[in-house]
Amino acid sequence: MHGDPSSELSLRGLVPRELEHKEAASEIARTWSRFRYPQSLYKYAALLAAVDYLDIDLDRLPGLLGRMSETLARRYFPPNVGHVLTLDYLHTLIETLQMTWFATLIGLAVSVPLAWLAAGNITPVRLLYKPARLVIMACRSVHEMIWTILLVMVLGYGMLPGAIALTLFCIGFAGKLFSEAVEAIDPGQVEAIRAAGANSMQVFVYAVLPQVRVAWTGISIYTWDVVFRAATVVGFFGAGGMGWFLRESVQRVASRDTAAILLSIVVVVILSELLSAWVRKYVARAVA
Repeated sequence: MHGDPSSELSLRGLVPRELEHKEAASEIARTWSRFRYPQSLYKYAALLAAVDYLDIDLDRLPGLLGRMSETLARRYFPPNVGHVLTLDYLHTLIETLQMTWFATLIGLAVSVPLAWLAAGNITPVRLLYKPARLVIMACRSVHEMIWTILLVMVLGYGMLPGAIALTLFCIGFAGKLFSEAVEAIDPGQVEAIRAAGANSMQVFVYAVLPQVRVAWTGISIYTWDVVFRAATVVGFFGAGGMGWFLRESVQRVASRDTAAILLSIVVVVILSELLSAWVRKYVARAVA
């Protein structure tokens, strides 16, 4: 005759152990606190030490929003909307779009082979693995504004240094994300294609691309979105586009013209964000 299952579990020591876990969990729930001594003391002491070391004047913070509102209302309101509706400004908007498309297309075209070489799991030439990662890291480590300043010093003012700077930024940004997406693929498909006698190109086309096409599509669209935001301000350093118009207004101390340009940049960036989000969803459904 079989005994009661609960009594058998009790004899084996499983039920008491389960009850112990439940009691421990309930005890933790009862004793949880946001502040734990001495960890909380160390954390806030380090925060106060950092504030003291940085010499932050905390007395100025309470009236910060009031002073900002007063300055904006007195100097920048109302924006001179007519300033951004001229043909000259619309021409700079077109220049910004041209720089964005050029940098995105060239940057993505260069990022694909670099990501292939920089992915440690499928790199076709092991000797080029570290150089490829070095190129991506070099493009990422220097901000696009610094690239613009350096290229303007070499090439002079105009759209060319801005387009090259944005292309380098795109290579570093997209190349990093592309390579990480490749390194996260399922190795089973790669091993199966290699076992069938495929070469490196065939492995990339038939085993890697089908797994990363959705991720790469989203990354490409997001890269264009980020590059467009950067393109709206690189012109401030001499690379043409909307930023150059902004620089001219700032130098003239035309506050209301500057406010109108900043407002137009915000509107254009919001529109590009909405467009890129819609395209990401549409393309993801199409290629899935």
